[in-house]
Amino acid sequence: MEGRIKAHPILEFRRGKRVKFYFEDREIEAYEGETVAAALQANGIRVLRYTPHTNRPAGLFCAVGKCSSCLMEIDNVPNVRSCMTKVKEGMHVRRQNKRGDVL
Repeated sequence: MEGRIKAHPILEFRRGKRVKFYFEDREIEAYEGETVAAALQANGIRVLRYTPHTNRPAGLFCAVGKCSSCLMEIDNVPNVRSCMTKVKEGMHVRRQNKRGDVL
């Protein structure tokens, strides 16, 4: 988990316990209380979904839940804002294909 900010001149980072979740069948480590998008960024995963019209890769943009760049499929639910969703032990996350397929 080398992609995280470890020290900052103003902010203090308090980490929860380590948890594991799955990104496209790959086990990922994160910290309890961290968002899915932050955990993926910290693990070097930058593409979160593919856009509906042009199928272009999209990554984290606003990080405050106002845009749709971070929409992912989380625990089989499409169109979840990964920048606002906290990581949970054992959750399954996938890149979203365009508008998201409802199972």
